Amino acid sequence: MPDVVLPKAKPAGDTFAYSLEEIRQMLNVLTEPAATVVATAAFTGVREGELRGLLWEDYDGEQIQITQSVWRKHIQEPKTKKSAATVPIIPRLAERLDLHRALMGNPISGLVFPNSVGKPMCMARLARDTIRPAFLKAGLLWHGWHAFRRGLATNLHRLGVPDKTIQAVLRHSNVPVTQACYIKTSNADAIEAMLTLEHATNAQPEQANAKANQQPPVM
Repeated sequence: MPDVVLPKAKPAGDTFAYSLEEIRQMLNVLTEPAATVVATAAFTGVREGELRGLLWEDYDGEQIQITQSVWRKHIQEPKTKKSAATVPIIPRLAERLDLHRALMGNPISGLVFPNSVGKPMCMARLARDTIRPAFLKAGLLWHGWHAFRRGLATNLHRLGVPDKTIQAVLRHSNVPVTQACYIKTSNADAIEAMLTLEHATNAQPEQANAKANQQPPVM
């Protein structure tokens, strides 16, 4: 169509990834069950809907199978076929889940995080009524549930975990999605990279000088 110009799309806002230090501070100020909900989000990287739909019968103490997702009041299948997979549970999180289970009366089935009437817990309400007030008192910022998923990808990357493995943990369809949308590079990472470059460039002249200063062997 002539003389038609599409308006520019609104630029996407900056996304955030929680660091390990921020997660540690969160767990120190939150009470139960909010602390275990946050720990599960932070150390599994599950999506908000998957977090609401976790079931005890899918958990064996070492991993949990993602079998459903909850959107508002609707229970549905995971986002993609790749999403319907097992997620490893680290021992520290397993301890929290075991305590949470005991406080619930040791159920063998049902929702891991139910509300007071046994329905899937509303994470938006938990954030509004419990998490945000606790963070405000502690001087912490709340960036939403998806920041835990980005945080897991970023923290694993900084620990040297291969991107292909991070993709498997987050259950993405391919590595580029993980790299482009979930692994966040901080200024500290950039500074450390440049210092590494400086060290590499400085090492060569020093090595050359050392060789030049070597005296020939006495015959």
